Amino acid sequence: MPAQPPSSAGADGVLVIGSASVDVTAFAGRMPRPGETLLGESFSLVLGGKGANQAVAAGRAGAPVRFVGCVGDDVFAPLVQEGLREAGVDISHLHEVPGQTGVAHIRVDGAGENDIVVVPGANGHLGATHVDAALEEFAASSSVLLTQLETPLELTAHIIRSAREHGLTVILDPAPAPPGGLDESIWPLVDVVTPNETEASLLTGIEVDSRETAQRAGHWFLERGTGHAVITMAGAGSVLVDRDGTTDLEARPVDVLDTTAAGDAFAGYLATSLAAGQDLATAADRAGAAGALAVTRRGASPSIPADSEVTDLLARR
Repeated sequence: MPAQPPSSAGADGVLVIGSASVDVTAFAGRMPRPGETLLGESFSLVLGGKGANQAVAAGRAGAPVRFVGCVGDDVFAPLVQEGLREAGVDISHLHEVPGQTGVAHIRVDGAGENDIVVVPGANGHLGATHVDAALEEFAASSSVLLTQLETPLELTAHIIRSAREHGLTVILDPAPAPPGGLDESIWPLVDVVTPNETEASLLTGIEVDSRETAQRAGHWFLERGTGHAVITMAGAGSVLVDRDGTTDLEARPVDVLDTTAAGDAFAGYLATSLAAGQDLATAADRAGAAGALAVTRRGASPSIPADSEVTDLLARR
């Protein structure tokens, strides 16, 4: 059984630091070819951004969750603010800055696969002073820090180092994975890294297309000092690798409608489960169930399930 990542005794809060945006999503039977105009089937405009989606997931999973990020002073900012509030997320450290709120342009085809172009906008204004102020206020009541890579890489390094200094368990969702990788000094400060196959391949140079190669990628992270690696493989489940061995976690068969935010549902539920004291294998299994439910629905944050739905799915196994 894999070891449990460290946690702050007596604290069950989750602190999410990262991107917030609006998702502009078009649904069509297939992706357009270069230069082609294609008639779509439907359209949505909802809260998005990896950080915000993961905060929503943690909130729906039942954690006291606080979000740190930036929005612009445009018409999209209220959509982000209200979407987070409705999920029970503390947004006292969601800062409004001059300019445009981040936007993700998403296209989804008939098989549920997507491609995404992200325009960071206000997310580029998130800085170390915002991070430090949030940690000063919330570190004592939180046990887990969850962050991603839609904010500047230098800031990600500061977030991770500062969280570890405050004694938090650090979960890094390395998405979108930078082709050049991360500063090697960061990996020993990460307790749990959660790449999917594509991200693991980009970061490690190992083509992840099977459980065996997922295990090799997991060991790549461990060799650089990371405590635990959870390689997610969509319909093939996930592989948990740490110094005690490897655990295969099965997927749940579902009808895929839209894969947007499945990874965010996974990350938010994983953080909440660890903050609640579950061991990593149990937490990852629960997170996998949340991700499975998310792909059966359209949209990003609207697809993230409630805790009761995840519990029901686990009970039906």
